Amino acid sequence: MESHTPVTADHVVTCDDAGRRIGTVARAEVHTTDTPLHLAFSCYLLDAEDRLLVTRRALVKRTWPGVWTNSFCGHLRWTESTEQSVVRHAAHELGAEVAGIEPVLPGFRYRAVDASGIVENEICPVYVARVVGGVTPNPDEVSEHVWAPADQVRAAVEATPWAFSPWMVRQLADAAALPAADRSAGAQELAHALGLA
Repeated sequence: MESHTPVTADHVVTCDDAGRRIGTVARAEVHTTDTPLHLAFSCYLLDAEDRLLVTRRALVKRTWPGVWTNSFCGHLRWTESTEQSVVRHAAHELGAEVAGIEPVLPGFRYRAVDASGIVENEICPVYVARVVGGVTPNPDEVSEHVWAPADQVRAAVEATPWAFSPWMVRQLADAAALPAADRSAGAQELAHALGLA
């Protein structure tokens, strides 16, 4: 049930259409066939060679289990900024430290329904960051991971969009469609890695 006061248990922050925080829902209960709009993020993690980390969602995930996707995603807690949430989820999901967190698509929002009928409904700004050291993925979050040349990842997503998460497919298309003059520093960095620059 939705709460209009912050909670201390693991939770998701619900929001209005403008992204203003309005309440919380327990994370274990938020994703249903009628998921409320809530705050999240997606992050694309690059290494020193501009390879992109692509992950396969763990089979125990409630939404899109076993699907290949961007490096990691997450939900904000009531007291967190998006950047703080990125740092927390990088550590939790990937055992990784990140640096140089930059926005790519700050206004990204999507709604999608998976094969089981579960809905994702998120205001989900997209970021790029650099890994510091290596990754040790949490098996409850990630079943497989690959560091691959980012332009090859883009080509694979374009050729077989059904094999990737719907948000990743849209995010890469939206990033590619950004005019060069309108790209933020983060968008330029990701575009360069993807071979779009």
